[in-house]
Amino acid sequence: MKKITLILSLVLVFFVIGIILGGELFEHTAQEKHTRDVHKSIRNIENKVVNEQSNYIDDMTINEKIGQLIIGGITGTTLTTEMKSLINDYELGGFIFYADNFTTEDQAKKLVEEIISENENNPIPQFLSVDQEGGKYTRLPNYHLPINAEIGEINDPEYAFFVGQKAAKQLQDYELNMNFSPVLDINSNPQNPVINRRSYGDNSEIVSKLGIQTMRGIQSEKIVSVIKHFPGHGDTSVDSHLELPVVNKNLEELEQLELIPFRHAIQEGADVVMVAHILLPFVDPDYPATMSKEIITNLLRKNIGFNGVVVTDDMTMDAIAKHYNIGQAAVESIKAGSDLILVAHEYTNIVDTIESIKLAVEQGEISEERIDESVLRIIELKKKYGIIE
Repeated sequence: MKKITLILSLVLVFFVIGIILGGELFEHTAQEKHTRDVHKSIRNIENKVVNEQSNYIDDMTINEKIGQLIIGGITGTTLTTEMKSLINDYELGGFIFYADNFTTEDQAKKLVEEIISENENNPIPQFLSVDQEGGKYTRLPNYHLPINAEIGEINDPEYAFFVGQKAAKQLQDYELNMNFSPVLDINSNPQNPVINRRSYGDNSEIVSKLGIQTMRGIQSEKIVSVIKHFPGHGDTSVDSHLELPVVNKNLEELEQLELIPFRHAIQEGADVVMVAHILLPFVDPDYPATMSKEIITNLLRKNIGFNGVVVTDDMTMDAIAKHYNIGQAAVESIKAGSDLILVAHEYTNIVDTIESIKLAVEQGEISEERIDESVLRIIELKKKYGIIE
């Protein structure tokens, strides 16, 4: 009788253990299934986005694709015949405005409205951009912002967010959608003639913290924020508007200072990175950063992991124009990994750049697949910020 009782007890124990293990196994299997379903949903969404973008460019000619790669500057304060040509003949991807394009609030708003209206027959709306950084780097009439050095001295992340948000709202008032801000350069060289008080300071953590909050403030109002000037323009004593600066640092040294704010900002959701016209001979002895595959593809994309849009600084600056043909420099920049080429001055420079890229594609120097990569990124960005609805 005792033996039967013992056997029944053991059977009961094993039965209970089986239920527990079976329940855990079922729960584990259910969790695995849920995880697989979530990953599958994410993949489906990603594939849908990619397919939508792909379908978009399937109907585009190579000329239309190349037009999307260019942000051009304008001359004067009215919609000129040349501007109409850039819109209608070349389907330019966007425009950048400076203070001399905007004399009064009414004039500025009228000009932007006319550009938007002129582009309505094109399938893709344009980037309409300014450098609304603060201080003297404020392009919009009747609007003012503190310069970044002042924000750095206050050192309040909430205030930095507020300033970024305020800048974005100013752009919204003019129907603009892209701000070339914030500056993430570290002011490590007191003799720097071009960055200086445009920087939040000489401390990498302060620059990172305040720059990221400014970026978030801009993004919070659905304005594209462009962080700049990668990989760091702070330790230069030459103005890249006038000549090509040289930074004699190797990659390890850059990682200890200049790259810190860019890495942090990219981790926190930066959508666009502007690359600087600076030569770093210990990283790439042959090309400035804007034309360097080593810096754009290997460092920015592969090493840091940036998958967004890369834009050049203005290719008409003397750092480039004194040493290279602007059109060929743009070709090299695209080969290096850039998506958007900024040509901020002169209609002829813009057209020459477009024609140079077109010729490079025709001759097989740049593949159409490479152009498509950039167009896909640009379309994705325009959709993310409601520029394409």
